[in-house]
Amino acid sequence: MDELLLSRMADGQPEIFASVQGEGLSAGLPSTFVRLAVCNLRCSWCDTAYTWDWDRFDRAEQTLTLPVDDVLTRVREKAPKNVVITGGEPLLQRRQLMPFVQALKAGGYRVEFETNGTVAPGELAALVDQWNVSPKLAHSGNEGLRRIEPEALRAFAACGQANFKFVVAAPADLAEVEALASEYGIAPGRIVLMPEGRSGAELAAKSAWLAETCAERGYRFSSRLHILIWGDKRGV
Repeated sequence: MDELLLSRMADGQPEIFASVQGEGLSAGLPSTFVRLAVCNLRCSWCDTAYTWDWDRFDRAEQTLTLPVDDVLTRVREKAPKNVVITGGEPLLQRRQLMPFVQALKAGGYRVEFETNGTVAPGELAALVDQWNVSPKLAHSGNEGLRRIEPEALRAFAACGQANFKFVVAAPADLAEVEALASEYGIAPGRIVLMPEGRSGAELAAKSAWLAETCAERGYRFSSRLHILIWGDKRGV
């Protein structure tokens, strides 16, 4: 039986929870989140480093493995019918996710993925309702790692269900966003800019000028609703 490697909540339970989507095109939508563990990147500002940073966190304490059927049962216990599969980098478990997503779709669920865009979607592309692809910019601190994978980004760019969310720390980051959009043929309406920040104050300091940039260039703007409402907490 296929199994998934998940992140744990503070109480040791798998990080499967109901909330509202905090970012991107479906911000505010009631959603059930399934947070998978491990990632192939190392973003310096990552707010879920407990899913991958085994220098700072104990992997045995922070992760657990569950059969797909057990994960489905836990999802079905939650009210929201929009399921957001996130991480970490969920597509590192692409093969194991196929039966999970197939079962969700058969049960009438809407499925979103949050991914860093370094792993192509493969057969999942035809099943998923919305891809929130977030390529990491130079300021993310991934020196020495392949944060941009051309083949994977081309696959997402060709997928009509994909949008591209860029975490922006400073105005200088905009040139890199524009270069990636030009190289991969991403229309402005598919681009979402989100301020980098893990507190309401950090988000507020960057939101005005970034929202104005979006208005000027035809991009979408996203804040981080879960941070504004609950703060930088796990399971919200």
